[in-house]
Amino acid sequence: MIDITRTLYPDHPNWPGDTPYSLAQTSDISQGSTVNLMKLETSTHGGTHLDAPYHYDETGATLERIPLELLIGEALIVHTPRQRVLHAEHLPLPENLPKRILFFTGQPERWQSFPESITAFAPDLIHSLADRGVRLIGTDAPSVDALDSKTLPAHKACGTRGITILESLNLQGVAVGRYHLICLPLALVGADASPARAILTSPAEKTP
Repeated sequence: MIDITRTLYPDHPNWPGDTPYSLAQTSDISQGSTVNLMKLETSTHGGTHLDAPYHYDETGATLERIPLELLIGEALIVHTPRQRVLHAEHLPLPENLPKRILFFTGQPERWQSFPESITAFAPDLIHSLADRGVRLIGTDAPSVDALDSKTLPAHKACGTRGITILESLNLQGVAVGRYHLICLPLALVGADASPARAILTSPAEKTP
């Protein structure tokens, strides 16, 4: 198994202004409590996370409406050229694409600080992938849009074409190829997103 989830730790870099990750002990056996107990606080976009359409569209589906079968199955790992915005013409892809494609854009395994620049996805790439049956895209960056974007064209293209977005993966060292993806977000009713655990197994199993 290949764990492609970013590890959450104290002071993990997150979107400026977002709720930072913290894990605090609220009950301690060494202090006489019956059990150890902790309080978890984080943004729904902390570390590796799955976006629901509601995140960028007030009429979009919330997290619980994303089918689990979309999050489990064959996935293609792609290494992208170093581009500021990735267009369909930059990325020759094989004939038969699985429903899930994960993009390694060069982000490191561990962020020392929140990235200042990332590879964004152009809407033409989103539409091209959708035309070929892709239903989920993942990226090692914290967004499929430029960090300073106010219009979120890639997110909105995904919403229009029914593509689910998985962000902030750790794909450092993962070779190009086909794998079996298992990605499980928390079961948060009404949520705009959720942290997720994502793993790959190789070789890919025969799943749709």
